[in-house]
Amino acid sequence: MKQNAISLTLMAVLWGVQQWGTAGYAAAFQQLYVSPNGNDHWSGSPPRARARARTNAEMFFQEEPMTDGPLATLEQARDTIRALKESEGLPAGGLTVYLCGGVHSRGKSFELTAQDSGTAEAPIVYRACEGEGVRLMGGKTVTGFKPVSDPAVLKRIEEPYRDKILELDLKASGITDYGTLKPRGFGRGSKAAGLELFFQGKPMTLARWPNTGWARIASVPSGKDGGKFCYEGDRPARWADSDDVWLHGYWTWDWAESYEKVQAIDTAAKEIATAPPHGVYGYKAGGRFYVLNVLEELDAPGEWYVDRKAGMLYFWPPAPLEGAETTVSLLEAPMVTLDDVSHVSIQDLGFERSRDAGLVMSGGHHNLVAGCTFANLGAFAISISGGQHNGVTGCDLYYLGDGGISVTGGNRQTLTPAGNFATNNNIHDFSMTVRTYTPAVQVSGVGNRVANNLIYNAPHMAIGLGGNDHIIELNEIHHVCMETHDAGAFYMGRDWSQRGNVVRYNYMHELGHGDVQAIYLDDWTSGVVVFGNVCHGARRGVLVGGGRDNTIENNIFVQCVHGVHIDQRGIGWAKYYFDGTTTTLFDRLEAVNGTQPPYTDRYPELATLLDDDPALAKHNKVVRNVNFDGGWLELYDGLTESTQYLTIKDNFTEGDPGFVDADKLDFRLKEDSPVFKLGFQRIPMEKIGLYKDEYRTRLPET
Repeated sequence: MKQNAISLTLMAVLWGVQQWGTAGYAAAFQQLYVSPNGNDHWSGSPPRARARARTNAEMFFQEEPMTDGPLATLEQARDTIRALKESEGLPAGGLTVYLCGGVHSRGKSFELTAQDSGTAEAPIVYRACEGEGVRLMGGKTVTGFKPVSDPAVLKRIEEPYRDKILELDLKASGITDYGTLKPRGFGRGSKAAGLELFFQGKPMTLARWPNTGWARIASVPSGKDGGKFCYEGDRPARWADSDDVWLHGYWTWDWAESYEKVQAIDTAAKEIATAPPHGVYGYKAGGRFYVLNVLEELDAPGEWYVDRKAGMLYFWPPAPLEGAETTVSLLEAPMVTLDDVSHVSIQDLGFERSRDAGLVMSGGHHNLVAGCTFANLGAFAISISGGQHNGVTGCDLYYLGDGGISVTGGNRQTLTPAGNFATNNNIHDFSMTVRTYTPAVQVSGVGNRVANNLIYNAPHMAIGLGGNDHIIELNEIHHVCMETHDAGAFYMGRDWSQRGNVVRYNYMHELGHGDVQAIYLDDWTSGVVVFGNVCHGARRGVLVGGGRDNTIENNIFVQCVHGVHIDQRGIGWAKYYFDGTTTTLFDRLEAVNGTQPPYTDRYPELATLLDDDPALAKHNKVVRNVNFDGGWLELYDGLTESTQYLTIKDNFTEGDPGFVDADKLDFRLKEDSPVFKLGFQRIPMEKIGLYKDEYRTRLPET
């Protein structure tokens, strides 16, 4: 009976395909299949059904059926669904497009628009076949490397390394678009930076000097805005034959880096001139930088260089090439775009090796990106802008040139929330090209949520925030801000109107050395609730930079230079924000009508802000916190604990708070901890970080 049932089902599949065509198949069986070995003239039936249908058709029809099976492209699957919607409508319960395992090469963006939406009752899902690894690839695997033979090229490479470096004719591999290097970084935005090389799933290093660390600006005789600086040593004399030399540096501040093109090198004066507009804040003595895209500096395993005029790739493999995958990125556009789409899910897919973003979503509602992997991408991996109830969950994101997830949405004029989210994502090794202000998660707008993410290994911040009424909770963050100073694992600033945000139950530990804060409420950030966080090993657990109406409550600070810092910079070093020199704060408040409803309804203190000594840090509260093995309170610019508009009480700052095992970073409190007598509430450490669910079936090894 079971065999007969299977045979009847398979004959029905074939009959449906023959009688109804592709749309009919989808309507009857609620699924389409796409395979790297498929054909867009086929029906989209599953690979196994195709083979079995042929066997049964021979029995039933006594003739050879049409060739049939999965489609070849996502575009054909999309267009099939469009035709189905026009002719018969989506089947009850929705429709799933299954991608079969293997590499699905992308030479352009896969575009979904409003007409590709599902409904609440009939959603559309694009996902991998169960148990099959699906890779959307924005690049190409390359083979055929051989030893360098051109004497002119060998002459440019240091003699000890000449037999280590291999070459590949990209043109012979069908690759002619190498992209161009462009100014990027702080104040320059994030732009696709041309071809990149990946070996065994990891990004390789564009030939640079020094190989590690930084060179230093010796002097700036032309002044900080002169567009040139002097260097030490004679290394640049070796680069005479290089005509596309670039610099990457923290030129003035250790939180602002950029890429600058070399215009000229004067080896006699030991001076480098850059192409305008030069570093955003100019150049200063002691600024750190390195040189990149120089063939003469290809002198270490993992380094590479492309001669764009000759179309030749040079590479020192860090391991044998045999059996290894070597790829280059090609696609200079987002791999997938959703524009005003609703009720669509993207699940269990890999987005890899592209010069641009993995997925860009704008508008629409109730869309989900879940259980996917985003790796080796040149721009922000995922961008969600606008719409409502759109989100990313259970994804792994790593080896990213820029940041991980950008989530915005909601109306700041009306304070209408969006309900967009980024949850349960593992984000690490990001900001690898643009090193500052490209966080793991950037959230803005109104009423969005960032929760249960694991974030680590980055030069600058983990979470950046702008806007109102967001919730940042239950995230674990470590080893960020490893290359920068005057930085924060969590950061927001310079806008009185951005209020109602809650930062709670996050665990931030082992942060970068130097001037690094766990929670940085910079430049008059106001109206934030910081509750129940555990901050370990930071310069400051929480820094309040001149803002007001902030509540710092029920947090644990361990081995911080200072647990809490509050200053009144508006009457100190930053008083120029109030003397008419700059009007940034006032302009941003006016831009959202912040002194009028609905802002004054939601945040009544804004109604009187401008008449209440706005330069002063008023009405901040620091209550029921635990501070252990570090400095406690740091108050600047006239603030003292007895200041009438600063509340500091019931904090546990001396003695043993009773951690379960502080030496092993277990900062749970024992049941008999003395801090509970102060009204301290237990922090749910067991709920912080990643968790298992249908999209994340296992946790990463720690």
